[in-house]
Amino acid sequence: MDHQPFIPGLKAADPGPLSRFLPALEEGVISAWLTQLDSAGSWLLDPFGFSPRLVLEAARSGYRVLVTANNPVTRFLLEMFANPPAPSEFTAALAALGAVKKGDERLAGHLQSLYLTSCEKCNQQIQAQSFLWRKGENAPYARIYECRHCGDSGERAATTADIERAKKIAETDGLHRSRAFEKVIALNDDDRFYAEEAIGHYLPRPLYVLTTIINRLDSLNLSTERKRALTALILLACDAGNTLWAHPAERPRPKQLSTPGQFREQNVWMMLEHGSALWAETGSPVVCEVWRKKIPESGGILIYEGRLRDLADVVKKEIPISAVIGSVPRPNQAFWTLSALWAGWLWGREAVEPYKVALRRRRYDWAWNATALHSAFNHLRELLPEGVPFFALLPEPEPAYLTSAFTAASAAGFSVRSVALRTEHDPVQVVWGNDSKQPAKSSAVDVLPNAIQDYLGTRGEPASYLHVHTAGLIALAQAGALKDPGNEFDEALRKTHILFETGLKDREKFVHYSTGEGVDTGMWGAAIAPQSMGGESLSDRVEMAVVTYLQQKQKVIYLEIEADLYPRFPGLLTPSKGLIYAILNSYAEKEGGSWTLRAEDLAAARRADLNAVYELIEAIGKRLGYASRRQDRLVHWEENGKPRRSFNVLASALLGRALQTCAENTILVIPGGRAALAAYKQERDPSLAARLKKHRLVKYRLLRSLLDVPILTRETFEEQIVSDPVEKSSGQMMMF
Repeated sequence: MDHQPFIPGLKAADPGPLSRFLPALEEGVISAWLTQLDSAGSWLLDPFGFSPRLVLEAARSGYRVLVTANNPVTRFLLEMFANPPAPSEFTAALAALGAVKKGDERLAGHLQSLYLTSCEKCNQQIQAQSFLWRKGENAPYARIYECRHCGDSGERAATTADIERAKKIAETDGLHRSRAFEKVIALNDDDRFYAEEAIGHYLPRPLYVLTTIINRLDSLNLSTERKRALTALILLACDAGNTLWAHPAERPRPKQLSTPGQFREQNVWMMLEHGSALWAETGSPVVCEVWRKKIPESGGILIYEGRLRDLADVVKKEIPISAVIGSVPRPNQAFWTLSALWAGWLWGREAVEPYKVALRRRRYDWAWNATALHSAFNHLRELLPEGVPFFALLPEPEPAYLTSAFTAASAAGFSVRSVALRTEHDPVQVVWGNDSKQPAKSSAVDVLPNAIQDYLGTRGEPASYLHVHTAGLIALAQAGALKDPGNEFDEALRKTHILFETGLKDREKFVHYSTGEGVDTGMWGAAIAPQSMGGESLSDRVEMAVVTYLQQKQKVIYLEIEADLYPRFPGLLTPSKGLIYAILNSYAEKEGGSWTLRAEDLAAARRADLNAVYELIEAIGKRLGYASRRQDRLVHWEENGKPRRSFNVLASALLGRALQTCAENTILVIPGGRAALAAYKQERDPSLAARLKKHRLVKYRLLRSLLDVPILTRETFEEQIVSDPVEKSSGQMMMF
């Protein structure tokens, strides 16, 4: 397999509308991959419609993108992102809503009054940003506010008035809950119970605010654009009003419809006021039409409001697909269930009907996910010409998710062409192909451990279980060993899990660096040290590559360094940002957005430094009564012709390489600027940390200071060399 380099994003994932439920994808990845196709204007297919931003970026790159989107909420998001109303339309729409009468007062004033609280410092009446609740209690225990009168802000205990107001609103909760329910599903519908259960994740106050607003949506005399704008704001309010906002934010990306033990009740009206900023669009509008309308060859989005299986015949005849792109869905009961609710509230029961199954299902396990993905992959095979690539992003990767996706694709006849993985915090980038040639079956029992052993040998250092698991999945997919035709997906996934557990327990091949017993904990390394097989650690190789690049360039920006590194370390060897920054901080200085090699790390300066350190060691040895002998980078202290102490003098932090030529108890001497990098490498590589226990790391500056010690003996020398330990820098990123 020819692994492609990992494609880094140019911009962090957008924290826009409903971002806690959507895939966290960096901007620039899909457009960079599409440059390889060299077929702008041709058709792409997104079979999942799970990431509106990904589709938008592809369309802006000059492609026509056909998207299947059966979730009405993600469909609406895609339409809004492609062509959002002007900021003035949001302002005007909210003003029109706020001006509606509620009894004798304006609706805005009435709803704002529900969130009034008193400032603890100046006692003025102000709006709370949120109230804090404990699950199962009938009143808030605290509030969060920012007083515009005196500047007091933060979390404060709830007042008696806060508690009484919450209880009073709850007295009429039944009526508003019934209204919310009837907008989603009929009273005699078999799925009534599921809708009621979902609405149970709204407290009385936000539910009252939402039903009051939604009931006035259709009666407002608004233009089409202003109604779109107001609908978009209300959608944000629907999310702000549920109880899935943990406090503190322990689950920023909820997957289950489960109320945390402590949660925030957000100020729904305040979200309406601030919502237009979240919809602000930085790029140019994109043509976005529904199925059967035409879009220009210069790029655009065509939305099919249905399932992939219904497209097969039409696409084959009318739309030549050049590539498939998409973010592979992972189970999200919270978002899918809430989407059904919100669709009913905003667009009526008819909008819920095709998506009503989301209300019923409570458990989405990985076998279900694999079955659903397999169905999609099968339909893809039916409508794609042979050889069409599928560039997929798998966000928030975890072993079970990857096993589910790889098994589904493999069982549908898709082959793995390339996999790139950086860290567990980044989406896995996979290229699948729908080639007709199927892999020859091989024994999974032999394939798996051999593949993992090969990967760890190539890496030259331990790896996270996610990396090891992915290496094994690739091998199993290539061997056609992920699923037997007669097995259901739950059985196939279970067998794969057992294969990993059994294979990794071979202590002659693998070492587990973990305090836990599960195979998915800690890190895994090869039982035979890669250095003894002639390899160098990944971190050492990356260090050499970064330093070489810095020596060749006067000033570089971080993205240029990534662009140079990632092709050198493709696939599962992609270095993390944490490692790259640790190396840059050790060797370079940052000015503005550019990195420059430090003056003391220029080749000539370092050579002079090394010679000075050799002379220091020899001078110290002479004071202690030793004769010194130099051997390449080693300096030996000898007495009566016998070695007593050895020093390995380094200009780098290439510790793995240095240990290959060091006897036990050799002192490794490094520049002070390498100390944080050396500590970082030990923390990310438990095998290196274990081997370094037989050695001492000493900084140049400590040796320089020893010559100033008035009474230096062999005993005080041993005390001094432990007085300046190598420690990682404060704030050091540990994104492996």
